[in-house]
Amino acid sequence: MARNNKLLLATETRKEKVILVGTIRPGVMRESVEDMLEELANLATSAGAEVHSTVFQGLIKPDPAYFIGKGKAGEIAKLIEGTGVDTIIFDDELSPAQTRNLEKMTNRKIVDRTGLILEIFAQNARTKEAKTQVELAQLQYFLPRLTRQWTHLERQIGGIGVRGGMGETQLEVDRRLIRTRIKKLKIDLDLIEKQRSERRARRKNIFKATLVGYTNAGKSTLFNAAADAGVLVEDRLFATLDSTVRRIELNGYNTILLADTVGFIRKLPHSLVASFRSTLGVVQEADLLIHVVDISNSEYDEQIEAVNRVLKELDVHKIPIIHVFNKVDLVEDQSILDAAGRFYPEGVFISAERSIGIAGLFEKITEIVSENFVTREFNILLTESKIISRIFEAGDVIEQDYDGKYTRMKVKLSKEEAFRIENMLSRG
Repeated sequence: MARNNKLLLATETRKEKVILVGTIRPGVMRESVEDMLEELANLATSAGAEVHSTVFQGLIKPDPAYFIGKGKAGEIAKLIEGTGVDTIIFDDELSPAQTRNLEKMTNRKIVDRTGLILEIFAQNARTKEAKTQVELAQLQYFLPRLTRQWTHLERQIGGIGVRGGMGETQLEVDRRLIRTRIKKLKIDLDLIEKQRSERRARRKNIFKATLVGYTNAGKSTLFNAAADAGVLVEDRLFATLDSTVRRIELNGYNTILLADTVGFIRKLPHSLVASFRSTLGVVQEADLLIHVVDISNSEYDEQIEAVNRVLKELDVHKIPIIHVFNKVDLVEDQSILDAAGRFYPEGVFISAERSIGIAGLFEKITEIVSENFVTREFNILLTESKIISRIFEAGDVIEQDYDGKYTRMKVKLSKEEAFRIENMLSRG
């Protein structure tokens, strides 16, 4: 009988029961691995599963066949007898061969961290872009793992991969169809990216701030507080995948675009960052990154580093960044806040849920906007159509009057663009 290889899913009768497996490598503290497995448990819960227990294994290097070794795999197989455990989740990425061997040894579904994250992404994909990105990431992940026991192709290609499309029919996997679908999805994403680029071009002259941060840090709560956007806010990982952009009036004069993004986690697979590169494009085009940190989390410094690693991969290290320490109302020890303030002197401390410190954050952003944008008045000959067009493209025209052969334009624009236009006028 072919096994249903859909990943985790709560059924109407009961939740899928899982055990978690973490490895302790040389030089790594057990406490650190325990923290990672706690996060893995949160991921499993977000996917709709029930965590039965956790297993730790000391490991000098991964076993090529079983990752944790044949002996330990046999121990786990005996451990789960009679427990009702359906699935074993590894906190590390497994090779296709390791996954197959572990499934044969334990007679249970084997899911690694990447596969689990993909399942959560599939559950939470709402827009066409998110669904396309998730399906592409799923197919690229599962292609090398396909065997005769996998039965996930629909008779129509369009049904592959979106929200548990893996593992639903009785057809043998056709690798050629999978590769064709991957090619089609990449074309679709290129088109989506082209449309995004056109939208970006229309708003290139407005200051853009983007929220980034570890998942569950409170980005969407802050976004709602700032923009009244009605973005989904849930206490689970990856509750939303799509970037959302809103226009914000800071003080009646300065206007910015504020964007929310998908949250990051530790050990976020490179393939997922690549698949979501178009969504994360709002990070790359930002004038300011607002890194939201859950200061109430005892591991907040490790979470900051996890976010920094993704930002480095996106090559956005030159973009100015401020750290916003959220959930201060949940911190009882003042020394924690003091230490963060010393290490991040540009930091702002808030509670997005209780609207504490939001005004101070807006003041900080306004200062940064003022440092980057200026207001200039230009008197230009009407015959200088090229310069006039450039001004409309480069800035926000506040006022425009005509006086004979001249037009007077009051414009808000970046300091860099103001310098370029002044040079064009001096040469003219």
